Amino acid sequence: MHRAITKLVGLAKRNRVPLRQSYLRLAKRAAIMVGRYTHAHQFKRARRQLKFLRTRLGRIIRDIRRKIDGDAALEARFGPLLDLAQRVRTQDQHQRGPKVYALHAPEVECIGKGKARAPYEFGCKVSIATPVTSPKGGQFVLHAKALHGNPFDGHTLGPVVADMEKLTGVEARRIHVDKGYRGHNHPHRLRVWISGQVRRVTASIRREMKRRAAVEPVIGHVKAEHRMDRNYLKGRVGDRINAVLAAAGYNFGLLLRWLAELLRAIIRAFAETVPAQKIA
Repeated sequence: MHRAITKLVGLAKRNRVPLRQSYLRLAKRAAIMVGRYTHAHQFKRARRQLKFLRTRLGRIIRDIRRKIDGDAALEARFGPLLDLAQRVRTQDQHQRGPKVYALHAPEVECIGKGKARAPYEFGCKVSIATPVTSPKGGQFVLHAKALHGNPFDGHTLGPVVADMEKLTGVEARRIHVDKGYRGHNHPHRLRVWISGQVRRVTASIRREMKRRAAVEPVIGHVKAEHRMDRNYLKGRVGDRINAVLAAAGYNFGLLLRWLAELLRAIIRAFAETVPAQKIA
């Protein structure tokens, strides 16, 4: 709410809309005290400061709407930010449905990871598929897609595999996933093998199940080295574009490495066949 107050007051100053009071100094102090009281487990005092911020944000929203009433240009300029600020003011911690976690990126979603060191992440889910075999050229990314709406992993398996088969032109005979895909919606359930599964496991399938973990370093490299960890493109369309470009950049890196090896082999073979000229 403090960020919403700051952005609304800044936009009003840039458009020369006079406000009765900006509350910038008081809102900054209240935001600081919320963090301090929460850290000290003094939640009643923290809620009091949040109520103070919510009240001041409502005053600024109503003041701006009174001042720009009837001006179509200013209403179009202030409209999106006022709507976001109103959503921030009225949303509750325990409400169901989408929330606003960032004013500059309202499409961001809260993703529960279930890990002690990082219980939550903010962004959107991305599905990445790699071959279960060990390709000679490297572990290429076959399919990458941003999944909005924070869906359950098992409910994304059917559409993702269908898109991958359409993209590659090859039908997937065996699909290896982790335990988060239990209860999936793939139409051919006997083609899906979940990590830790014991029934119907042969020696070749067991080897493939061990290879399933090869997707984890691929995800790490795509996130750390190809900008999938932080997206600089705007909106949900930007999320989808960034996922595809990050996977393409990873694949191009493997291709460049393979071409460099090929060039070194050609130069080595050429140096061995052509005798070196003696320099007088």
